[in-house]
Amino acid sequence: MVTRINVLFIFLFTTIFFNTSNITQARQHKNPSSSSSSFLVLALTKSSVSLPTPKSQTQERIKKPLESSIGAEMEPLREVRDGYLITLNIGTPPQAVQVYMDTGSDLTWVPCGNLSFDCIDCYDFMNNNLKSSSVFSPLHSSSSLRASCASSFCVEIHSSDNAFDPCAIAGCSVGMLLKSTCLRPCPTFAYTYGEGGLVSGILTRDILKAQTRDVPRFSFGCVASTYHEPIGIAGFGRGLLSLPSQLGFVQKGFSHCFLPFKFVNNPNISSPLILGDSLLSGNLTNSLQFTPMLNTPMYPNSYYIGLESITIGTNVTATQVPLTLKQFDSQGNGGMLIDSGTTYTHLPNPLYSQIITSLQSTITYPRETETESRTGFDLCYKVPCPNNNLTSLENDAVMMFPSITFHFLNNAALTLPQGNSFYAMSAPNDGSVVKCLLFRNMEDGDYGPAGVFGSFQQQNVKVVYDLEKERIGFQAMDCVTEAVSHGLYQGS
Repeated sequence: MVTRINVLFIFLFTTIFFNTSNITQARQHKNPSSSSSSFLVLALTKSSVSLPTPKSQTQERIKKPLESSIGAEMEPLREVRDGYLITLNIGTPPQAVQVYMDTGSDLTWVPCGNLSFDCIDCYDFMNNNLKSSSVFSPLHSSSSLRASCASSFCVEIHSSDNAFDPCAIAGCSVGMLLKSTCLRPCPTFAYTYGEGGLVSGILTRDILKAQTRDVPRFSFGCVASTYHEPIGIAGFGRGLLSLPSQLGFVQKGFSHCFLPFKFVNNPNISSPLILGDSLLSGNLTNSLQFTPMLNTPMYPNSYYIGLESITIGTNVTATQVPLTLKQFDSQGNGGMLIDSGTTYTHLPNPLYSQIITSLQSTITYPRETETESRTGFDLCYKVPCPNNNLTSLENDAVMMFPSITFHFLNNAALTLPQGNSFYAMSAPNDGSVVKCLLFRNMEDGDYGPAGVFGSFQQQNVKVVYDLEKERIGFQAMDCVTEAVSHGLYQGS
């Protein structure tokens, strides 16, 4: 679980990568100063970093939280080990900073420092080539300012980490607080994650350069040191601080279509991320399966949906799920969080064990228990791979594993594409390859979501966040075709 508050921006033909982190928090808010008749198309692309393997339950981060006719815009997304990254152009002159796209949080923050960015206990960061190019320097931007206590964003960023008003503690009088006129600097904030991650920084305002617009007073977290958090975050939640909110799209929505992992090393194609009107244009709504967003006062800015059942293969009887996956308790806990920042789908027991048992009863390939022990995944099989050609195996029309269908509230059904359940753990060898189920058991707990619908299961699926009608739509499709239709393929 996670809690964050930071803001960042996305613009046309910038870069986004794929990540397992999660984030949540903020209030729903319409930015009255943002309006445009255009739309934004963003691109998500993939890197060559390998898929993370959860050797313990705590390695996979699941976060816990502590307007009119506006157009659309698009951005390219790219994939890294544990998330999709966006390149933000911030400052004067613009500095390009790569950050994770995260639908599980509002806050956008960037690694920030004039000489260095200190990431404590970030195992893989030293080998990450993003290190030198992903730090924002406020001293090198003539338009960079520290936000004051008069900013509503300052109140928002401290809304979950302080029992007392931080600006009052900083010396703002009651009268100034009531009139939002206190010009004292917004106090330093701290943001923590359920698995122990931590970021600390200051709320900063600067110019964000977009494709069709500039955001002159873009508010984001300028973070100089972190624990377990090597790369910044672009929050796509529904709160005041989120990227869609500051761009003026919070009352419309956005959609994405994640390319499958086999495009990791292909620099010529990107996954489309679209903000604004065009995501619901034409006949798109007729082909989408919509399920309502579930709202809870505890996590008002997160995207929750209700899961009713799961069908394995051709079973007539679906596996029923606990009530906690489709409704909240009196404290606001429960529901299924849909999150681009969590890699694997997480299901609670006994549902998770029932799914494992059901899959075991229908799959006849030999189990690969050694891989299960080594990786921490619970269901791995040794699958024939003729000529050691994994590409031809993936393109084979014959279903290798039984289908998995999620049945959401409002009779919305999504059958996962074949590549969204089992994944090859290594290159084929001796005519076979080991594939493991990329689902995880949700850790027991009395707070937060009861389950998480992760980004791996969203590959080759168009996911539409219709914020105006408070619903989320799904449509299984070839995201390559979608990328080509938006001009995100540069091949001959």
